[in-house]
Amino acid sequence: MRISVTEAKGQLTELMRRAEQGDEIILTRHGRPAVQLVPVRPVAGAKSRKALLDAVRASAATKATAGPVAARSQDFLYDENGLPR
Repeated sequence: MRISVTEAKGQLTELMRRAEQGDEIILTRHGRPAVQLVPVRPVAGAKSRKALLDAVRASAATKATAGPVAARSQDFLYDENGLPR
C-alpha cells in the first residue's frame, strides 16, 4: 500500500496495525517513495546480548595497562646523533 505522508498523519494507528500484520506500507512524498513501515521483530538471543554487554562494561571498568612510551616511539627514524636517516 502506498500512501502520502499527508494522508498517513490521520491514519497512523491503522497503518501501524496493518504493518504489524505484514502489509507493506510505503509512505510517499510528492509521489515518490520515502519511508517503509515495517514491524519490529523480537531479537533472538537477547540474553546472550545482555551477557555480552555486561562483559564489555566490566572490561571497560578495569584500569588500562600502560603501553609503550610515546616519547621514544619514532626513534627508528633517527640515527644515533638524532639526525633523520
